[in-house]
Amino acid sequence: MFDNLLYQSASSQLKDDIVSLRLPGAVLFCGSESSGKLTAALETARVLSCSGNPRGKWTCECPSCLRHKALVHPNLMLLGPRDCSLEIQAAQKAFVSSVSMNDSHVNATRYLFLRAVRKLENRFNPALWQDSDKLNKIAAVTSELDERMEEIDAGRELPELKQVEEAAQKIVALCQKLESDFMYDSIPILQIRNLSTWARIGAAAGTKVVIIERAERMLEGVRNALLKILEEPPNDTLFILTTARKSAVMPTILSRLRPYNFLPRSSEEEREIIERVFHDGTIFEPADGGSVIQNYLNGFLPVRPEAVQKRAADFFEQIFDGKIPDVPDLIKNCGKFEPRVLLKIFFAALEAKSRELFSSAQGTQKALAVSQIVRDSWLNVSTYNQGVQSALEELLCALARERKR
Repeated sequence: MFDNLLYQSASSQLKDDIVSLRLPGAVLFCGSESSGKLTAALETARVLSCSGNPRGKWTCECPSCLRHKALVHPNLMLLGPRDCSLEIQAAQKAFVSSVSMNDSHVNATRYLFLRAVRKLENRFNPALWQDSDKLNKIAAVTSELDERMEEIDAGRELPELKQVEEAAQKIVALCQKLESDFMYDSIPILQIRNLSTWARIGAAAGTKVVIIERAERMLEGVRNALLKILEEPPNDTLFILTTARKSAVMPTILSRLRPYNFLPRSSEEEREIIERVFHDGTIFEPADGGSVIQNYLNGFLPVRPEAVQKRAADFFEQIFDGKIPDVPDLIKNCGKFEPRVLLKIFFAALEAKSRELFSSAQGTQKALAVSQIVRDSWLNVSTYNQGVQSALEELLCALARERKR
């Protein structure tokens, strides 16, 4: 039980609560990014529906465990914003490399790749998107994605290396389209309403588990809708919320959740995790002392984060020097901001740059105004689906007006 959750004391607490039947109907996994919260949530879901003896063993091959390990179990619902593309690319590299060398990790890396893809695809479950005007477009992408995944699915004999490479590349491209075109930065309220309906339909067997990532990003209406479900939770359904910022979660929601704390791992532990999970020994240390895992995943970005941050600083300085940045050139040099995590890095760097205005009382007021402009611009892109170029051009104009003031 929780054998795949490495270097986290929370696993012992979860195991004890499950075995002693003390696990409540709603819990909160809180801790820094890359600390294993989603891994723990998915493993909790598997264990609760396991019909094996002993219960919850990772090698269990009961029908429920096999479906959960493949992330295709009908009792699982996964939602919340997440940047999945980098993990998918890292898993693709591990899988294709294992196939090319015909080493002993082929089945493990195949599972790794398929699970990484389904961590994204499960967020587009038709039950969540029912009555959405995007449902048909999403279904067209996920249908093609399922066809491609079937070519390399677990239990099937793998085709020749070239076919594996082509299938994996197409899967990655479809995942990037799914994430770029349809991933939200804040859960739509329609999904919470649809979730409520799904959760109240009894499971055929086992326990239904709802995993909501980045709970701190929910807007007020969404938080209130979720609160209604938590106040009258359905039978045989567990809600797992995750967050890296516990203080930002609505207090009335917090009061209904039992917290489990996930501590930051050491650099040595994170390096071992990368080597064990991705079978990759080429690990570069983060220059800022940040997460080794996140730095490793950032290596799959088409543009290094440092280059995007430099572009953001130049964009900001040009505007406040009275110049007009070349937005199309900026977008081109930032890899068209695909995957979308590049755009997040850009906006985060803009906010950091605005803090340099804090040198006086007047500067503090200016910094707050500039930060709000930047946040509104990011909201327009991430929540209201404004195009990147038009958003940056509007941001340019708004910052220029603020400079004149």
